[in-house]
Amino acid sequence: MGGGRTAATVVLGGAAAMLLVMVAPAAVQRARDRMDQTVRYPSGAAAKADRAEVPRWLPDSATGIAFLAPGEQGERLIRATLPGRALPADCTPASPAPDPHLRAHWFPTDTPRRATAHCGQYDVALVGDRLYGWRGAPAAAGACTAGPTG
Repeated sequence: MGGGRTAATVVLGGAAAMLLVMVAPAAVQRARDRMDQTVRYPSGAAAKADRAEVPRWLPDSATGIAFLAPGEQGERLIRATLPGRALPADCTPASPAPDPHLRAHWFPTDTPRRATAHCGQYDVALVGDRLYGWRGAPAAAGACTAGPTG
C-alpha cells in the first residue's frame, strides 16, 4: 500500500510541476503587461476596433499585436507580426531614428538602430516578419493637426 501512495504522490507532484511550467510564463507575461500597461490583440482589425489610438496604417491581417499608450503625452509603442514580411504600402523609407522614451519588455532596446521607415507618425523597424513601431512626444505634438492615430 505504501508503494502505491508513493507512486501516486510522485505522479501528482510531477503533474503539478508540469502545470506550473506551462502556466507560469503566461502569468508572468500578464503581470508584466499590467505593470507597463500593455494591451494585446489577436489581429490588427481587433486592435483598431478596440482603441482609436492604434494606427490606422496597421494591416487588419497583422497578428500578435502588443500596444502601449500609457498617457496623454502621445508616446506609443507597437509590435505586430506582418503577413508577407512587408511594410504597409503607405510607409516611406527613413533612416535610423531617436530612441523612444517608453520602454516595454517586448520592445527590443536596439530597435531604433534598425529603423527603416516612417508609417504615419511612427518610426518603424521590420525585423523578419515583426514590425516594431514607436511614436515619441514630439511627433505626438504634431498630432493635433495630423489626427489622433497617425
